[in-house]
Amino acid sequence: MPARVERTSEAEGPHQVLRPHAEHAFAAELAALAARDDRPRPARWKLSPWAVATYLLGGTLPDGTVISPKYVGPRRIVEVAVTTLATDRALLLLGVPGTAKTWVSEHLAAAVSGDSTLLVQGTAGTPEEAIRYGWNYAQLLAQGPSRDALVPSPVMRAMTEGMTVRVEELTRIPADVQDSLITILSEKTLPIPELGQEVQAVRGFNLIATANDRDRGVNDLSSALRRRFNTVVLPLPASAEAEVDIVTRRVDQIGRSLDLPSAPDGTAEIRRVVTVFRELRDGLTSDGRTKVKSPSGTLSTAEAISVVTGGLALSAHFGDGVLRPSDVAAGVLGAVVRDPGSDRVVWQEYLETVVRERDGWQDFYRACREVTA
Repeated sequence: MPARVERTSEAEGPHQVLRPHAEHAFAAELAALAARDDRPRPARWKLSPWAVATYLLGGTLPDGTVISPKYVGPRRIVEVAVTTLATDRALLLLGVPGTAKTWVSEHLAAAVSGDSTLLVQGTAGTPEEAIRYGWNYAQLLAQGPSRDALVPSPVMRAMTEGMTVRVEELTRIPADVQDSLITILSEKTLPIPELGQEVQAVRGFNLIATANDRDRGVNDLSSALRRRFNTVVLPLPASAEAEVDIVTRRVDQIGRSLDLPSAPDGTAEIRRVVTVFRELRDGLTSDGRTKVKSPSGTLSTAEAISVVTGGLALSAHFGDGVLRPSDVAAGVLGAVVRDPGSDRVVWQEYLETVVRERDGWQDFYRACREVTA
């Protein structure tokens, strides 16, 4: 039964955990924004919509405080998402895997409610109790149905406290469980028929759901449920420069959390990984001259971040600390070749027709050939 996550004690501190929640990792930025935010705030919001958008997109405050960007993409997308949460419409973040849907939803919840831990993780086995409520069966058997025996879901907690709740991978959840959200989103009410009662959402309540385009046909949303959402599509980075910037920032953040030394001159290898992923993803080389076959995987920005992080760990622990082609080659191979039968042919053809002939890429070509052989 999903439950609200207990917070780390002050003695331990947020930097002792492997991945601090957004409200902990960026507490200083949130506090700086709140202290200087004099714009109207919706009920129970920690920041105004303008400050929430600034927190996600980054900027510099009048006193010189720098707010780091959490999302690199069109500003209007963030503005529409934030505005949706200020209305009575729920927000659905849609996109292919690796477009930062979960990352954006976490930071939105942190900025709006100061708490990103009200979360339902969607899977094929997610029960209706994860969205509605469950029961403490020992107390239920001893005393019968009562509010004390009821175990609230994260959604129910958000309704009673006026908070933002997150539902990840909505289309992974069985359709009949998905539809338990319809009354909650349309009537802002959660009936408890066992007690003849209901929970009504207080002002400030809203819901952010995420779903990816590749899950179409798994558990498609019913038209009734889809109408309850305002859908915002998160695109892949529009340019190679934007994607390199995203990968560089996230690798740096992850590297610091893992105590990995920053790799000097690592941008060249990051750019190579991003270029390979974009060309195979688009089916066309960056100069527009050569068509290439695309493998079965998504080759998303998130996978590029994983490949570079793995390469950084290799260079730190088994190399000289400089990120080299040999550090990322195995990771690239693993990301590209998901189906050994067809993807290996695609990858070898790309290596021989594109990478081999590209100026300045001979070291990358040799490293990739070595792990591919």
